Amino acid sequence: QVQLVDSGGGLVQAGGSLRLSCVASGRPISGYTMAYFRQAPGKEREFVAAISRTNDFTYEQTSVKGRFTISRDNARNTVYLQMNSLKPEDTAVYSCAASNGDATVAEWYPKLIYDYWGQGTQVTVSS
Repeated sequence: QVQLVDSGGGLVQAGGSLRLSCVASGRPISGYTMAYFRQAPGKEREFVAAISRTNDFTYEQTSVKGRFTISRDNARNTVYLQMNSLKPEDTAVYSCAASNGDATVAEWYPKLIYDYWGQGTQVTVSS
């Protein structure tokens, strides 16, 4: 079992930055593909970014590519999502997730089964 705790959300103006953290306990995250998802009010949950468990390969969805960066610190058992140039449409609850699987094709990351989830942290971007 892996327990994930999300933090780092808040209110920021458009163009600003935030760094989300996801601290894991129970098992080392080095054995998991880690990802962030988000869900805006009235919308379905969507994939944001993932980082491979095997080689730290990262994959971001098109709308955040070049603005968001996912990284991991296995020594701290923590995953980060650095979000720059934030836009009002980035407003959502962001949750980290862990998967026992991995992907050989980048576009498969959103389709992995993510077994463990954090509780989420609210990100609000004002215009």
